[in-house]
Amino acid sequence: MGMRTGIVGLGMMGLHLADWCRRVGMDVVAVCDRDEARRAAARETLPDALGTARWEDLLDLGLDAVVLANDFYAHAPLAVTFLDHGVHVLSESAACADEPEGRRLIAAAERSTATYSFAENYVLHPHVRLIRAAVDAGEVGRISLIEADYLHGMAPDAVDALIGDPDHWRGRLAPTAYCTHTLSPVLALTGAWPVEVSAFTVDEADPRAAVVMTVRLSSGALAVTRHGFLQGEPDSHWSWVGVRGTRGLAESVRAPGARAWSVRVRGESWTAPPGAAAAVRDEERVPPPLSLGGRTVERAAEGTALLLRAFRATVEDGAPPLIPVRQAVAASLVGVAGARSLAGGSVPVAVPDVAPAESSTGEQGGM
Repeated sequence: MGMRTGIVGLGMMGLHLADWCRRVGMDVVAVCDRDEARRAAARETLPDALGTARWEDLLDLGLDAVVLANDFYAHAPLAVTFLDHGVHVLSESAACADEPEGRRLIAAAERSTATYSFAENYVLHPHVRLIRAAVDAGEVGRISLIEADYLHGMAPDAVDALIGDPDHWRGRLAPTAYCTHTLSPVLALTGAWPVEVSAFTVDEADPRAAVVMTVRLSSGALAVTRHGFLQGEPDSHWSWVGVRGTRGLAESVRAPGARAWSVRVRGESWTAPPGAAAAVRDEERVPPPLSLGGRTVERAAEGTALLLRAFRATVEDGAPPLIPVRQAVAASLVGVAGARSLAGGSVPVAVPDVAPAESSTGEQGGM
């Protein structure tokens, strides 16, 4: 018998995660959504899974794990309950809605016999993995500035259907809230914690459309993140990451199609090793293909495939969570603090129970 898994939330992402759970060898035995139409759609692809409108029903099924893909700010209470029942949790963003909820989530994860993992696939996308390799090899040096974008170029009516509709979860969020696709890669690449944030609306005539956040990290580096809806972005995966260090630069390529997964690495001439000719090194690197079960995984799905494979290893083999609870809470609370900062001024990020000594060393938990 495979790893008995339940899915809560059957929107597009919930069904996508359910499909990849099966593809990496998990046994999806139960699905949950309040919407009957979504449950009916799930039955088309998961005919053997129990369907229910009540997530509480999953507590009595002897699950090994649950994937939480329900509404944005509704993950933590369910995660706490499942952890208290000894069920391993993989939670979509956000990890928590505020600091008290983050504290409760951390406490639940640390007292549970089960584990908490954050379903942040952007940490594992090909361009981020390539940048991570350059950073780990010392090609960039000590990181001083890191930038990350998560931007969509969409028609105004399509944007309004998301952030202008209070019946859609996106319409109920602060414009800073949906930030973990930028902050999680930042924390993973730097091994640092967020200390304080200043957030700015891009366009005062349309304040909910896009924001820029500057985040001081515990390492002393500065992070600049941009997310929301701005025109002109490549449509392949909406993510751009750039890292500037004391020895060079690594940044994903702004280009349409497959080239957007590639990374440009530049090393200045003075960084050449002793005895080598002094010359600027500037090259574009293409990520190698990822295979799973003998089949090549499409680029946009690599992060999800690696994330779920790691979650299975955590549950079945005792591997540490790829993105554990403290990093998940930290990334989520940057968006919460950023919302307060929009009123003016820098706001501290209250990462629960991270001692100053731990913050200054930058505990690594990303990849």
